[in-house]
Amino acid sequence: MKKIALALGMLSVTVLANAADPLNGTVWKTIDDQTNQPKAMVKFTEQKNGTLSASIQSVLTPGEENACTKCEGPYKNKSLKGVTIVHNLKNTGGTSYDGGSIMDPKTGKTYKLKGELADGGKKLNLRGYIGISALGRNQTWIRAN
Repeated sequence: MKKIALALGMLSVTVLANAADPLNGTVWKTIDDQTNQPKAMVKFTEQKNGTLSASIQSVLTPGEENACTKCEGPYKNKSLKGVTIVHNLKNTGGTSYDGGSIMDPKTGKTYKLKGELADGGKKLNLRGYIGISALGRNQTWIRAN
């Protein structure tokens, strides 16, 4: 009986260790922090190294579908659809995230990123910043799925 209990305990630890991150596969409506208007639908994907990235699935602001004129690299002058705007975001325990970066397609600038799930996972509070977190801005994204 002890061997069975030990085996089940080890199995449950293995399953939990291999569980996907709560953000993996979720889709979010981004909200502009200045206008408070929806901008895009973004999907998070867990990478092989365990970090998260997020790509634009659709643009909600009419006329801005091809607005990646200030983006760097392969996205320059391309459609915003498919652009990866979040890189290397790591779960730091529970509902907290840190260590990532976010690119603002409007300016082409990249910022450090941290965030936290809120309201039972219905909201994602993000903070993009340069240097220290006090020098940045907040956005709250709304879960779409």
